[in-house]
Amino acid sequence: MNNANEQRHYSLDELCSLTDTSKRTVRFYMQEGLVDRSEGQRKGAYYLERHLMQLLEIKKWQQAGLSLERIKQIIRDEKDNELIPPIQPQQPGSLEVWSHLNIADGIQLQIEPGRSGLSPEQIRKLLKSVTKELNRITGEEE
Repeated sequence: MNNANEQRHYSLDELCSLTDTSKRTVRFYMQEGLVDRSEGQRKGAYYLERHLMQLLEIKKWQQAGLSLERIKQIIRDEKDNELIPPIQPQQPGSLEVWSHLNIADGIQLQIEPGRSGLSPEQIRKLLKSVTKELNRITGEEE
């Protein structure tokens, strides 16, 4: 019988499988300070729920279009209990990644994930809400 206070231990293989991340990438993230070092050492090394959550957080930000440098900044600032820092105004010639959400034919919502501070899940909820409201307005309710 498992004690409620016991934490699940993951091997590196399990962690990689659960997050669809290579061992090499996990080790790189640890080296860069994005993911905590393993518990134990060498063959006795194992990972906890926090390692899994850290890798999933990185994946979330990558899927939102953020660079690894920006993700490092967010993680560092979260550790300092600060909100996501503001991004400096873009200069001519700089590159931005925007998400274009198609609401309906001729209707599109544009979001810059880094500035919005929204997670992919929050963006999906926003899209669903906007679509539902458009259907209500146009009389095409489900």
